[in-house]
Amino acid sequence: MKRMFTTYFYKGNKDYLNTQKKYEIMRTILYFAISLSLFIAGLVATKTRMNLLTIVAVLGCLPACKSVVGMIMHLKFNSISKEDAAKITANLGSLEGLYDMVFTSYDKNYQVDHLVLKDRTLCGYSSHEKTQEKLCQEHLEKMLLTSGHKGVSVKIFKNLSKYTERLRQLDQLEQDDADFREAVYATLKSISL
Repeated sequence: MKRMFTTYFYKGNKDYLNTQKKYEIMRTILYFAISLSLFIAGLVATKTRMNLLTIVAVLGCLPACKSVVGMIMHLKFNSISKEDAAKITANLGSLEGLYDMVFTSYDKNYQVDHLVLKDRTLCGYSSHEKTQEKLCQEHLEKMLLTSGHKGVSVKIFKNLSKYTERLRQLDQLEQDDADFREAVYATLKSISL
């Protein structure tokens, strides 16, 4: 059971968005249920809504409303399809990548199904029509540069066969700096939904 939890719940893992969507829905329902139960308990106990539990219930709506925002954001996105994930996994070789990444900017959201970094080259695949490769590339380059990761070139692919071909090419390159890769991955996780 623990293996399944760690496989899906963390950013960058397969099926993260679908798992997070379920979590956000359950958390939102729970938060509102707690507030509603506190309100009803105060109403039943005092026969009026002018009581301390009403205040606590209203204050409990603040985190519940914040949870609604998170739920709405996650409902807009889906995880990578199992077929695409299988094709990518078959071509990864020794590469380590990130799945189900959603990057937000002031103007647009960019959903990238898979990302791999090797030798300061960040390659990604997006099957989503709304994701514009050029704008996504510029956004990620800007965010990485702002975070202090200089010299990283970004390429986003919309064609899966071209992406898997690039994965095989990257896998043939010599080992790169693992600490730098982990730092870039940490930055990407921190700026994604």
